Amino acid sequence: MNLLILLFLVIFFLNLIPAFAPPTWMVFSYLGLRYQIANVAILAVVGASAATLGRLTLAKLSRVIIRQKILSEQTKQNIDAIREGLQGKRKLTFGIFLFYAFSPLPSNYLFLAYGLTTLELRLIAVPFFLGRTVSYSFWGLTSSAVASKLSIGQGNTLSYLTGYFIATQILLLYVVYLFTRVDWRALFNEKKLKLIPRKPIFPGPT
Repeated sequence: MNLLILLFLVIFFLNLIPAFAPPTWMVFSYLGLRYQIANVAILAVVGASAATLGRLTLAKLSRVIIRQKILSEQTKQNIDAIREGLQGKRKLTFGIFLFYAFSPLPSNYLFLAYGLTTLELRLIAVPFFLGRTVSYSFWGLTSSAVASKLSIGQGNTLSYLTGYFIATQILLLYVVYLFTRVDWRALFNEKKLKLIPRKPIFPGPT
């Protein structure tokens, strides 16, 4: 029970970090490599619940802090075009988040961007939870199988902080910035990819 609580807390806080956090699938890879996991399914469900709650909290914080406190009114109206364009397209939203949850791709930036749109958070909870449950089970089982055949040093298990990782995180932060600059109304209505002027993204001094 203590292990499940610790696992929940670790994965929740990792999914709450907006950038430069190790991907949570590495936690399950680490557990599988270092320990004999008796029931991977239970750990996967607990981990997926924590990851979903953490990401939804991150999206909510993105909405409350970045959208309401930082973005200019013009930028908010521009991002609202995404909500208008995606309303009624639940299958598309479901599919995008299910794909991300199955993949090892970082999802923090996707949730940051989603939080800015003010779309309903409950729409993305189910696909993300399902995808994370399956992917965590996969990483736990795969790493356990590898550990039974190979001898892996503990120092190499979680060495994620590499130049590639840092560069990727910086690039994805820039992608979120570009997300706020795309003229979404022009994209949805005119099928043209344009950027809004740089200055209106953040409110000016009062």
